[in-house]
Amino acid sequence: MRLTTLTFSSLLLVSLVLTGCFPEQIAAANPEKKTKEVKTEAPKVKQGRELATFGAGCFWCIEAALDQLEGVDACVSGYMGGKTENPTYKDICRGDTGHAEVVQVLFDPKKVSYDKLLSYFWKVHDPTTLNRQGNDIGTQYRSAIFYHSDEQKAKAEAQIKKVNESKVFKDPVVTEVSKVEKFYPAEDYHQNYYEQNMNNPNGNIGYCRYMIAPKLDKLGLEK
Repeated sequence: MRLTTLTFSSLLLVSLVLTGCFPEQIAAANPEKKTKEVKTEAPKVKQGRELATFGAGCFWCIEAALDQLEGVDACVSGYMGGKTENPTYKDICRGDTGHAEVVQVLFDPKKVSYDKLLSYFWKVHDPTTLNRQGNDIGTQYRSAIFYHSDEQKAKAEAQIKKVNESKVFKDPVVTEVSKVEKFYPAEDYHQNYYEQNMNNPNGNIGYCRYMIAPKLDKLGLEK
């Protein structure tokens, strides 16, 4: 039986999306093929800069979006909010360490406010689904804001209230708001993932093109 073009395209999209944020087989495929140096370390705060930490499903997506904002100096993908010390990606994927996939952002508040970062945070994922973003399912994909100050906590809670009252989403926001905990940077092949793999035959091109690129385009951030 011959598949129609529409059916074939649909099946292709499903197969690409179902691969999700699971690149273990890609990690060592072609490690030298990078567009720029990747450092697996937490952002270092300097004078006039602040940190923000967000969990919004697969960290590839939110990193790709926030990293392109004017005023953002660095975005590092990693893990936070769990009980296991020095977790690996394989540990996280089991879903029993308690960590969330997060992105830690170093930003200049004079160029981009924390409120502005939060506004992109709401747009880049669905904060009403518990422990799930699309086909990425598990507590590691939960929506979370880890605040670095009482001011950040107040702003996060105020925006959640505003989002709920405005009925932007049909269901209430379930985003976790917690005090920042120890941040564990993810392995180097996760860092700057979209830019490293959007045209890399050894990377997860499907996820980049069908899941990440449309979000950047929607936010007006596509390169």
